[in-house]
Amino acid sequence: MRDAYHEELDSIGDSLIEMARLVGSALGRATTALLDADLALAESVIAADERINNLHHELENRAIDLLARQQPVATDLRIVVTSLRMSADLERCGDLARHVAKVARLRYPESAVPRDLHATVLEMGQLAQRLVAKAGLVIATKDVDKALELEQDDDAIDALHRDLFAHLIDDRWQHGIETAVDVTLVGRYYERFADHAVSVAKRVVYLVTGEHVGEFMASSEAAGE
Repeated sequence: MRDAYHEELDSIGDSLIEMARLVGSALGRATTALLDADLALAESVIAADERINNLHHELENRAIDLLARQQPVATDLRIVVTSLRMSADLERCGDLARHVAKVARLRYPESAVPRDLHATVLEMGQLAQRLVAKAGLVIATKDVDKALELEQDDDAIDALHRDLFAHLIDDRWQHGIETAVDVTLVGRYYERFADHAVSVAKRVVYLVTGEHVGEFMASSEAAGE
């Protein structure tokens, strides 16, 4: 019975890793659809979000079932509860990738992003993909040090987001209000996607140590003094 129980716990972790893979792929394809005005690709991202949602709901059901049947305590309870929260973060990442794809679909056959901002948006998409890929690795390895790196990695996304906004408020902006709205939304979607990836990594820190990131950092610094 205990072996089956721990297999169920492991399967929840496997589902989280699969969700991280799927949302990273979705964002990459959504970015291509956005920049290349690829309607078919945008539609495929929108349709594929259902699979991410289904994984989220299946994980929720399994976790709640485990709570009801096994009444886990200590570390096992932390695994189940934290996994539920990570699943919610990853499901939201999938939604944000879908939002990017919807902007691409809305402006087809044109690209919603002006040519002079393609490089910035592409870099935001690539960085966000790398963040969620690292979050998936952190889930798999329970590597606290790597988890802590994600917040620093997120700084690069925030810098690109600020750069995007600076273009929008520049007096030389010539792409109109509609495009400005599109770029504002897209920039926010990438920035929030990265925030959720960071949140996943922070939850792994809590899962492993029993402390939230701020508490863990403070106790680590105190131990080093």
